Amino acid sequence: MADLAAGRRALTHEALDELPDSAPLTHLRQVLVGVGALPERDEYMVRLERFLTGLLASQQDPGQRKVLHRYAMWHLVRRLRRRNNGRPLTPQQFISARQRTHAAVAFLNWLTAHDLTLDTCRQADLDRWLTDDSATYHQTAGHFIRWARTNKLSTVHLPAIRWNGPTQPLDDEHRWEVARRLLHDVTLKPEDRLAGLLLLLYAQRPSAIHRLTIEDVEVGAQEVRLHLGNAPVQLPEPVAALARAVATNRKGHATIGALAPSPWLFPGGQPGRPISTTQLTQRLNQIGIRPNQARSTALFQLATEIPAAILARTLGIHTDVAVAWQRLSAGDWATYAAEVSRRTSPHQRPVHEQGAKS
Repeated sequence: MADLAAGRRALTHEALDELPDSAPLTHLRQVLVGVGALPERDEYMVRLERFLTGLLASQQDPGQRKVLHRYAMWHLVRRLRRRNNGRPLTPQQFISARQRTHAAVAFLNWLTAHDLTLDTCRQADLDRWLTDDSATYHQTAGHFIRWARTNKLSTVHLPAIRWNGPTQPLDDEHRWEVARRLLHDVTLKPEDRLAGLLLLLYAQRPSAIHRLTIEDVEVGAQEVRLHLGNAPVQLPEPVAALARAVATNRKGHATIGALAPSPWLFPGGQPGRPISTTQLTQRLNQIGIRPNQARSTALFQLATEIPAAILARTLGIHTDVAVAWQRLSAGDWATYAAEVSRRTSPHQRPVHEQGAKS
Protein backbone atom coordinates (compact mmCIF):
# COMPACT_ATOMS: atom_id res chain seq x y z
CA MET A 1 0.00 0.00 0.00
CA ALA A 2 2.95 2.32 0.65
CA ASP A 3 4.21 1.62 -2.87
CA LEU A 4 0.78 2.41 -4.28
CA ALA A 5 0.53 5.64 -2.30
CA ALA A 6 4.04 6.75 -3.33
CA GLY A 7 3.45 5.87 -6.97
CA ARG A 8 6.19 3.25 -6.98
CA ARG A 9 3.69 0.60 -8.05
CA ALA A 10 0.95 1.09 -10.61
CA LEU A 11 -2.63 0.66 -9.48
CA THR A 12 -3.41 -2.23 -11.83
CA HIS A 13 -4.24 -5.90 -11.50
CA GLU A 14 -1.02 -6.74 -13.36
CA ALA A 15 1.08 -4.82 -10.82
CA LEU A 16 -0.59 -6.64 -7.93
CA ASP A 17 -0.06 -9.95 -9.74
CA GLU A 18 3.70 -9.40 -9.37
CA LEU A 19 3.39 -9.66 -5.57
CA PRO A 20 3.41 -13.01 -3.72
CA ASP A 21 -0.09 -14.46 -3.53
CA SER A 22 -1.60 -14.16 -0.05
CA ALA A 23 -4.91 -13.68 1.73
CA PRO A 24 -4.18 -10.01 2.59
CA LEU A 25 -3.36 -9.29 -1.05
CA THR A 26 -6.61 -10.94 -2.14
CA HIS A 27 -8.59 -8.85 0.33
CA LEU A 28 -6.80 -5.64 -0.71
CA ARG A 29 -7.57 -6.36 -4.35
CA GLN A 30 -11.25 -6.83 -3.57
CA VAL A 31 -11.32 -3.59 -1.57
CA LEU A 32 -9.84 -1.76 -4.56
CA VAL A 33 -12.40 -3.40 -6.85
CA GLY A 34 -15.17 -2.54 -4.37
CA VAL A 35 -14.33 1.19 -4.38
CA GLY A 36 -13.95 1.23 -8.16
CA ALA A 37 -10.18 1.76 -8.18
CA LEU A 38 -9.70 -1.52 -10.07
CA PRO A 39 -12.03 -3.12 -12.61
CA GLU A 40 -13.82 -6.37 -11.86
CA ARG A 41 -12.20 -9.52 -13.30
CA ASP A 42 -12.59 -13.29 -13.15
CA GLU A 43 -10.01 -14.10 -10.48
CA TYR A 44 -10.34 -17.89 -10.72
CA MET A 45 -9.88 -17.80 -14.49
CA VAL A 46 -6.77 -15.65 -14.03
CA ARG A 47 -5.44 -18.09 -11.44
CA LEU A 48 -6.18 -21.05 -13.71
CA GLU A 49 -4.45 -19.51 -16.73
CA ARG A 50 -1.44 -18.55 -14.58
CA PHE A 51 -1.24 -22.09 -13.20
CA LEU A 52 -1.49 -23.65 -16.67
CA THR A 53 1.12 -21.31 -18.11
CA GLY A 54 3.59 -22.27 -15.38
CA LEU A 55 2.81 -25.97 -15.68
CA LEU A 56 3.27 -25.98 -19.46
CA ALA A 57 6.54 -24.05 -19.19
CA SER A 58 7.88 -26.70 -16.79
CA GLN A 59 7.42 -29.53 -19.32
CA GLN A 60 10.75 -30.50 -20.87
CA ASP A 61 9.43 -32.68 -23.66
CA PRO A 62 8.13 -30.55 -26.58
CA GLY A 63 5.66 -33.22 -27.73
CA GLN A 64 4.21 -33.64 -24.26
CA ARG A 65 4.01 -29.87 -23.80
CA LYS A 66 2.11 -29.55 -27.10
CA VAL A 67 -0.43 -32.22 -26.13
CA LEU A 68 -0.95 -30.68 -22.70
CA HIS A 69 -1.41 -27.22 -24.20
CA ARG A 70 -4.01 -28.57 -26.58
CA TYR A 71 -5.85 -30.38 -23.79
CA ALA A 72 -5.64 -27.70 -21.10
CA MET A 73 -5.97 -24.48 -23.09
CA TRP A 74 -8.01 -25.53 -26.09
CA HIS A 75 -10.24 -28.03 -24.35
CA LEU A 76 -10.58 -27.41 -20.61
CA VAL A 77 -10.36 -23.62 -20.58
CA ARG A 78 -12.30 -23.18 -23.81
CA ARG A 79 -15.10 -25.42 -22.57
CA LEU A 80 -15.28 -23.56 -19.27
CA ARG A 81 -15.61 -20.23 -21.06
CA ARG A 82 -18.34 -21.58 -23.29
CA ARG A 83 -20.21 -23.23 -20.44
CA ASN A 84 -20.07 -20.19 -18.14
CA ASN A 85 -21.03 -17.80 -20.95
CA GLY A 86 -19.55 -14.73 -19.29
CA ARG A 87 -20.05 -15.81 -15.68
CA PRO A 88 -16.92 -16.11 -13.51
CA LEU A 89 -15.42 -19.49 -12.70
CA THR A 90 -16.46 -21.13 -9.47
CA PRO A 91 -13.87 -22.48 -7.01
CA GLN A 92 -15.04 -26.01 -7.87
CA GLN A 93 -14.46 -25.45 -11.60
CA PHE A 94 -10.98 -24.12 -10.89
CA ILE A 95 -10.10 -27.09 -8.70
CA SER A 96 -11.51 -29.60 -11.21
CA ALA A 97 -9.56 -28.13 -14.14
CA ARG A 98 -6.36 -28.08 -12.10
CA GLN A 99 -6.81 -31.69 -10.97
CA ARG A 100 -7.52 -32.88 -14.50
CA THR A 101 -4.37 -31.18 -15.77
CA HIS A 102 -2.28 -32.70 -12.98
CA ALA A 103 -3.79 -36.09 -13.86
CA ALA A 104 -2.88 -35.69 -17.53
CA VAL A 105 0.71 -34.84 -16.59
CA ALA A 106 0.89 -37.84 -14.25
CA PHE A 107 -0.37 -40.22 -16.95
CA LEU A 108 2.01 -38.86 -19.59
CA ASN A 109 4.93 -39.11 -17.13
CA TRP A 110 4.01 -42.74 -16.44
CA LEU A 111 4.02 -43.46 -20.17
CA THR A 112 7.44 -41.83 -20.54
CA ALA A 113 8.82 -43.82 -17.62
CA HIS A 114 7.73 -47.01 -19.38
CA ASP A 115 9.07 -46.00 -22.80
CA LEU A 116 5.58 -45.37 -24.13
CA THR A 117 3.67 -42.52 -25.78
CA LEU A 118 0.01 -41.87 -26.35
CA ASP A 119 0.40 -43.28 -29.84
CA THR A 120 2.24 -46.46 -28.83
CA CYS A 121 0.21 -47.15 -25.68
CA ARG A 122 -2.03 -50.19 -26.05
CA GLN A 123 -4.94 -51.45 -24.01
CA ALA A 124 -2.70 -53.90 -22.17
CA ASP A 125 -0.44 -51.00 -21.17
CA LEU A 126 -3.43 -49.04 -19.92
CA ASP A 127 -4.56 -52.04 -17.87
CA ARG A 128 -1.06 -52.21 -16.39
CA TRP A 129 -1.27 -48.52 -15.47
CA LEU A 130 -4.64 -49.08 -13.79
CA THR A 131 -3.17 -51.80 -11.56
CA ASP A 132 0.09 -49.96 -10.86
CA ASP A 133 0.01 -48.87 -7.21
CA SER A 134 2.70 -46.28 -7.90
CA ALA A 135 0.55 -44.54 -10.51
CA THR A 136 -1.72 -41.70 -9.41
CA TYR A 137 -4.95 -40.01 -10.55
CA HIS A 138 -6.40 -43.26 -11.92
CA GLN A 139 -9.96 -41.95 -11.97
CA THR A 140 -9.28 -38.30 -12.82
CA ALA A 141 -6.92 -39.13 -15.69
CA GLY A 142 -9.78 -40.93 -17.43
CA HIS A 143 -11.04 -37.59 -18.71
CA PHE A 144 -7.73 -36.92 -20.48
CA ILE A 145 -7.54 -40.47 -21.86
CA ARG A 146 -11.04 -40.25 -23.34
CA TRP A 147 -10.19 -36.84 -24.82
CA ALA A 148 -7.04 -38.29 -26.41
CA ARG A 149 -9.04 -41.12 -27.97
CA THR A 150 -11.70 -38.74 -29.29
CA ASN A 151 -8.98 -36.61 -30.91
CA LYS A 152 -7.29 -39.70 -32.40
CA LEU A 153 -4.14 -39.27 -30.31
CA SER A 154 -4.53 -42.72 -28.79
CA THR A 155 -6.46 -45.93 -29.37
CA VAL A 156 -6.90 -47.00 -25.74
CA HIS A 157 -10.27 -46.76 -24.07
CA LEU A 158 -11.15 -46.07 -20.45
CA PRO A 159 -14.94 -45.87 -19.97
CA ALA A 160 -16.39 -43.24 -17.71
CA ILE A 161 -17.74 -44.48 -14.41
CA ARG A 162 -21.50 -44.69 -14.71
CA TRP A 163 -23.41 -42.93 -11.96
CA ASN A 164 -25.81 -45.35 -10.30
CA GLY A 165 -27.20 -43.08 -7.65
CA PRO A 166 -26.02 -41.74 -4.29
CA THR A 167 -23.48 -43.77 -2.37
CA GLN A 168 -24.98 -42.94 1.03
CA PRO A 169 -28.44 -43.93 2.30
CA LEU A 170 -31.20 -41.36 1.83
CA ASP A 171 -32.94 -40.30 5.04
CA ASP A 172 -36.06 -38.34 4.11
CA GLU A 173 -37.30 -38.32 7.70
CA HIS A 174 -34.15 -36.55 8.88
CA ARG A 175 -34.44 -34.11 5.97
CA TRP A 176 -37.94 -33.05 7.03
CA GLU A 177 -36.94 -32.92 10.69
CA VAL A 178 -34.18 -30.41 9.89
CA ALA A 179 -36.47 -28.50 7.51
CA ARG A 180 -39.15 -28.10 10.21
CA ARG A 181 -36.52 -26.75 12.59
CA LEU A 182 -35.33 -24.21 10.02
CA LEU A 183 -38.90 -23.14 9.29
CA HIS A 184 -39.70 -22.32 12.92
CA ASP A 185 -36.48 -21.86 14.96
CA VAL A 186 -36.12 -18.07 15.24
CA THR A 187 -32.89 -18.40 17.25
CA LEU A 188 -31.05 -19.32 14.05
CA LYS A 189 -29.83 -16.66 11.63
CA PRO A 190 -32.37 -15.98 8.86
CA GLU A 191 -29.73 -16.34 6.14
CA ASP A 192 -28.70 -19.77 7.47
CA ARG A 193 -32.34 -20.86 7.67
CA LEU A 194 -33.04 -19.72 4.10
CA ALA A 195 -29.89 -21.32 2.67
CA GLY A 196 -30.68 -24.58 4.43
CA LEU A 197 -34.27 -24.61 3.18
CA LEU A 198 -33.19 -23.92 -0.38
CA LEU A 199 -31.04 -27.03 -0.17
CA LEU A 200 -33.52 -29.24 1.68
CA LEU A 201 -36.66 -28.25 -0.25
CA TYR A 202 -35.31 -27.21 -3.65
CA ALA A 203 -32.17 -29.35 -3.94
CA GLN A 204 -29.84 -26.38 -4.48
CA ARG A 205 -26.11 -26.92 -4.12
CA PRO A 206 -24.11 -24.50 -1.93
CA SER A 207 -22.30 -23.50 -5.15
CA ALA A 208 -25.65 -22.38 -6.60
CA ILE A 209 -27.00 -20.80 -3.41
CA HIS A 210 -23.96 -18.59 -2.87
CA ARG A 211 -24.37 -17.06 -6.36
CA LEU A 212 -27.96 -15.90 -5.84
CA THR A 213 -28.40 -12.13 -6.18
CA ILE A 214 -31.04 -9.72 -4.97
CA GLU A 215 -32.37 -9.63 -8.54
CA ASP A 216 -33.22 -13.34 -8.26
CA VAL A 217 -35.81 -12.49 -5.60
CA GLU A 218 -39.11 -11.02 -6.82
CA VAL A 219 -40.96 -9.55 -3.84
CA GLY A 220 -44.60 -8.76 -4.61
CA ALA A 221 -47.47 -7.56 -2.46
CA GLN A 222 -48.86 -11.05 -2.03
CA GLU A 223 -46.06 -13.44 -3.03
CA VAL A 224 -42.32 -13.96 -3.32
CA ARG A 225 -40.79 -15.65 -6.32
CA LEU A 226 -37.23 -16.94 -6.54
CA HIS A 227 -35.32 -17.56 -9.76
CA LEU A 228 -33.42 -20.83 -9.40
CA GLY A 229 -33.76 -21.84 -13.06
CA ASN A 230 -35.56 -20.56 -16.14
CA ALA A 231 -38.96 -20.53 -14.43
CA PRO A 232 -39.39 -18.69 -11.08
CA VAL A 233 -40.52 -20.65 -8.04
CA GLN A 234 -43.24 -19.21 -5.80
CA LEU A 235 -42.08 -19.54 -2.21
CA PRO A 236 -44.60 -20.61 0.45
CA GLU A 237 -44.76 -19.09 3.91
CA PRO A 238 -42.74 -18.96 6.09
CA VAL A 239 -40.00 -19.44 3.48
CA ALA A 240 -41.25 -16.33 1.68
CA ALA A 241 -40.97 -14.29 4.87
CA LEU A 242 -37.41 -15.52 5.36
CA ALA A 243 -36.53 -14.53 1.78
CA ARG A 244 -38.00 -11.05 2.36
CA ALA A 245 -36.01 -10.62 5.57
CA VAL A 246 -32.73 -11.80 4.06
CA ALA A 247 -33.18 -9.67 0.93
CA THR A 248 -33.91 -6.59 3.05
CA ASN A 249 -31.29 -7.02 5.77
CA ARG A 250 -28.46 -8.82 3.97
CA LYS A 251 -25.15 -7.93 5.50
CA GLY A 252 -21.64 -9.22 4.87
CA HIS A 253 -18.61 -9.02 7.11
CA ALA A 254 -16.81 -6.62 4.79
CA THR A 255 -17.17 -2.92 5.60
CA ILE A 256 -14.12 -1.35 3.94
CA GLY A 257 -14.81 -0.75 0.31
CA ALA A 258 -18.54 -1.42 0.53
CA LEU A 259 -19.75 1.80 -1.06
CA ALA A 260 -23.10 0.39 -2.15
CA PRO A 261 -25.46 -2.34 -0.93
CA SER A 262 -24.22 -5.77 -1.91
CA PRO A 263 -25.93 -7.26 -4.96
CA TRP A 264 -25.58 -10.75 -3.45
CA LEU A 265 -28.35 -12.41 -1.48
CA PHE A 266 -25.67 -13.98 0.74
CA PRO A 267 -22.79 -11.45 0.94
CA GLY A 268 -19.35 -12.65 1.94
CA GLY A 269 -16.36 -11.34 3.83
CA GLN A 270 -14.77 -9.64 0.83
CA PRO A 271 -16.16 -6.43 -0.65
CA GLY A 272 -18.38 -7.12 -3.63
CA ARG A 273 -18.16 -10.91 -3.19
CA PRO A 274 -20.75 -13.47 -2.12
CA ILE A 275 -20.16 -15.89 0.71
CA SER A 276 -17.75 -18.61 -0.37
CA THR A 277 -19.01 -22.12 -1.02
CA THR A 278 -16.67 -23.42 1.69
CA GLN A 279 -17.96 -21.01 4.32
CA LEU A 280 -21.58 -21.64 3.37
CA THR A 281 -21.04 -25.40 3.61
CA GLN A 282 -19.49 -24.99 7.06
CA ARG A 283 -22.47 -22.94 8.25
CA LEU A 284 -24.87 -25.58 6.91
CA ASN A 285 -22.88 -28.27 8.71
CA GLN A 286 -23.26 -26.34 11.96
CA ILE A 287 -27.05 -26.55 11.73
CA GLY A 288 -27.01 -30.27 11.01
CA ILE A 289 -27.05 -30.34 7.19
CA ARG A 290 -24.67 -32.43 5.10
CA PRO A 291 -25.17 -30.78 1.69
CA ASN A 292 -24.41 -33.72 -0.61
CA GLN A 293 -26.55 -36.22 1.24
CA ALA A 294 -29.39 -33.76 1.90
CA ARG A 295 -29.49 -32.63 -1.74
CA SER A 296 -29.56 -36.24 -2.96
CA THR A 297 -32.50 -36.96 -0.66
CA ALA A 298 -34.35 -33.87 -1.89
CA LEU A 299 -33.72 -34.67 -5.56
CA PHE A 300 -34.86 -38.26 -5.09
CA GLN A 301 -38.16 -37.15 -3.58
CA LEU A 302 -38.75 -34.34 -6.09
CA ALA A 303 -37.99 -36.66 -9.01
CA THR A 304 -40.85 -38.94 -7.94
CA GLU A 305 -43.32 -36.06 -8.09
CA ILE A 306 -42.27 -33.76 -10.93
CA PRO A 307 -41.55 -34.46 -14.62
CA ALA A 308 -37.87 -34.17 -15.53
CA ALA A 309 -38.42 -31.18 -17.85
CA ILE A 310 -40.20 -29.15 -15.14
CA LEU A 311 -37.67 -30.24 -12.52
CA ALA A 312 -34.79 -28.99 -14.70
CA ARG A 313 -36.52 -25.74 -15.62
CA THR A 314 -37.53 -24.72 -12.09
CA LEU A 315 -34.51 -25.90 -10.11
CA GLY A 316 -31.85 -24.83 -12.62
CA ILE A 317 -30.35 -28.30 -13.08
CA HIS A 318 -29.42 -29.98 -16.35
CA THR A 319 -32.15 -32.00 -18.04
CA ASP A 320 -29.90 -35.08 -18.13
CA VAL A 321 -29.50 -34.83 -14.35
CA ALA A 322 -33.25 -34.58 -13.86
CA VAL A 323 -33.84 -37.58 -16.13
CA ALA A 324 -31.20 -39.62 -14.28
CA TRP A 325 -32.83 -38.90 -10.92
CA GLN A 326 -36.28 -39.70 -12.24
CA ARG A 327 -35.06 -43.05 -13.50
CA LEU A 328 -33.31 -43.73 -10.20
CA SER A 329 -36.46 -42.96 -8.23
CA ALA A 330 -38.54 -45.04 -10.69
CA GLY A 331 -40.83 -42.05 -11.08
CA ASP A 332 -43.51 -42.89 -13.61
CA TRP A 333 -45.04 -39.51 -14.42
CA ALA A 334 -47.96 -40.97 -16.36
CA THR A 335 -49.01 -43.03 -13.35
CA TYR A 336 -48.40 -40.13 -11.00
CA ALA A 337 -50.48 -37.73 -13.12
CA ALA A 338 -53.38 -40.18 -13.06
CA GLU A 339 -53.14 -40.36 -9.29
CA VAL A 340 -53.04 -36.56 -8.95
CA SER A 341 -56.17 -36.21 -11.08
CA ARG A 342 -58.08 -38.23 -8.48
CA ARG A 343 -57.00 -36.05 -5.56
CA THR A 344 -59.46 -33.54 -4.13
CA SER A 345 -57.66 -31.95 -1.18
CA PRO A 346 -55.55 -28.86 -2.06
CA HIS A 347 -53.03 -29.97 0.55
CA GLN A 348 -52.34 -33.09 -1.54
CA ARG A 349 -51.39 -31.21 -4.69
CA PRO A 350 -47.89 -31.89 -6.04
CA VAL A 351 -45.03 -29.42 -5.83
CA HIS A 352 -45.38 -27.95 -9.31
CA GLU A 353 -49.12 -27.25 -8.76
CA GLN A 354 -48.36 -25.26 -5.63
CA GLY A 355 -45.57 -23.20 -7.17
CA ALA A 356 -42.99 -25.75 -5.98
CA LYS A 357 -44.07 -25.20 -2.39
CA SER A 358 -43.33 -28.58 -0.86
